[in-house]
Amino acid sequence: MRVEPHAETCGPRDVYSAACPCRNMLDLLANKWSALALGALEDGPQRFGALRDRLQGVSPKVLTHTLRGLEAHGLVDRTVFPAVPLHVEYSLTELGRDACAPLALLRTWVEQNIHRFPTAAA
Repeated sequence: MRVEPHAETCGPRDVYSAACPCRNMLDLLANKWSALALGALEDGPQRFGALRDRLQGVSPKVLTHTLRGLEAHGLVDRTVFPAVPLHVEYSLTELGRDACAPLALLRTWVEQNIHRFPTAAA
């Protein structure tokens, strides 16, 4: 089996390997709040307050941390508009839009199968 490299500096792609750089991205995308924030941003650019309201149950601290991580990994853009009060919007990058497709499938699968999990909350 041939394993293709990410790039010359990243080594081979093998997410099961402890040294694989894919693990950081998998960790980020598999996070509940990351997946939900990306899904919410599919509707278009949103301000922090709108995202917080849409993602019921997320604390401002966790949402801030999540958005910073998504921005740092190139999935989300943060745009600051010079206004009083300060106006900040978050939007998906091309990479973020690409990540939304498999995440949407996962969210849909969970919604359709939640009744099959014995410990699922009602």
